[in-house]
Order: sequence, then C-alpha cells, then structure tokens
Amino acid sequence: MDLLFSEVVERFYNFLWPMIRISAFLIAAPFFSLQVVSVRIRILLALLLTWMIYPLIDIPVIDPSSMIGLMEVFNQALVGFIMGLILQVVTAALVVGGQTISMSMGLGMANMIDPNVGNVPLLSVFILIFSTLIFLGLGGHIIMLSLLVETFQSLPIGSTVIPTDLFVFIVKWSSMTFLGAVLIALPVMVSLLFINLGIGVITRTAPALNIFAVGFPAMIIAGIILFSVSNKFLLIISKFVTSTI
Repeated sequence: MDLLFSEVVERFYNFLWPMIRISAFLIAAPFFSLQVVSVRIRILLALLLTWMIYPLIDIPVIDPSSMIGLMEVFNQALVGFIMGLILQVVTAALVVGGQTISMSMGLGMANMIDPNVGNVPLLSVFILIFSTLIFLGLGGHIIMLSLLVETFQSLPIGSTVIPTDLFVFIVKWSSMTFLGAVLIALPVMVSLLFINLGIGVITRTAPALNIFAVGFPAMIIAGIILFSVSNKFLLIISKFVTSTI
C-alpha cells in the first residue's frame, strides 16, 4: 500500500511540473486566452497536453513543498507566461493598427466593447477576427503548441534558469506593437492623406463647399474601399501560403 501511494505521488509530481508551464501558456497565449475559451476547456486542454508530453521528457524528482520546489513552480509559470506575453504583442499590433486606420477614416468614435481586449474601434475587432481565422487556417495554433513542446528541451524542468537579458528582449520586442501597427495601417493612411489633400484643394478653390458635409463622408467611403482592397490582397496571400503548406 505504501509502495502504491509513493508511486502515485511520484506520478503526480511528474505530471505537475509540465502542467504548470502549459497552464500558464494557455492563460496568456493568443486564441487560447480568449474568454470564449472557457476555463473548463483550458483545464482539459492542459491535462491532455500534459498527458501527451510528460512521457517524452525527463522530469527530475522535486518536492513542490520545499523551497526549491516553490522556486521551480515560479520558474515554470514564468516561462509559460512569458511565451504567451511575447505572442500577445502581435495581437496588440493588430489592435493599434485598426485604431490608427479608424482615426484616419474618421471612425475613431465608433467603438465596440470587446470582452478580450476592451473598448476598441470596430475595425480593430474586424482585423482581430480576420487575423484569427487566418491564424487558424494556417495552423498557427499547432505551431504554437509545437514551440511549447520544444521549450521542454531548450529549458528543461529542474534546470530552468531565466536569462537576465530576457526582460530586456521583452521590452525591445514590445516595440513591434507600434512597428506592426504602422505596417498594417500605412497603405490606408497614406492613401487617405492624399485624398484629404485633394479635398483641401477642392474646398480652397470652392469656398462655398462645406468641408464637413463633403469631407467626412468622402473619407469614410474612401477608407472603407481602401481597407477592403488591402484585405483582399491579404486574403490572396493567406490562400497562397495555405496552399503551399
């Protein structure tokens, strides 16, 4: 009986360490952290992934109630959370890019309550939904899970040492939020800038023309057309990449 109990405890410890990292990753990672993915689904997914991964990795015997065990719990949770946080920068870039396009079109006040992001413009919500569909179509969720499995080889349990320059890398990587937003919104913003200059020239030559009655509707219509054209090219590129995969 004592032998059986000790074996169960050992199996539980072997199951516990990878599950902490996987659970922290699922809490912070894109798509898996959406509120539409309920807590029960995340727990079941974490259990399933842990059950599939833990026979493939070497897990040292560490007592989680000891000081070393508590430090290891913190390390595993930190590794999973940092992975999800790095991937969340892409989501933030999409939100900022949609907000920039909305401000250029004159739809900055047309916001929507997104339970996952907060109060964001409508275009940001559309870009998030569109990018999520492309992400799933390209198998991005499988790539994320494969990267998670590879971390157990590069950062094994028990010898996980967080590099000191990792936090510096996270700060530098966070700048991709603004760089990615500029790359997303730049074509539409530049086109709307020239359209705005044209409207300014027209109102200068015809002072009787009301810029508020003509300029705002023209910018919104032009922005919707330009945004639709840019999304069409993005859809063509995604279909090409999907076919090549």
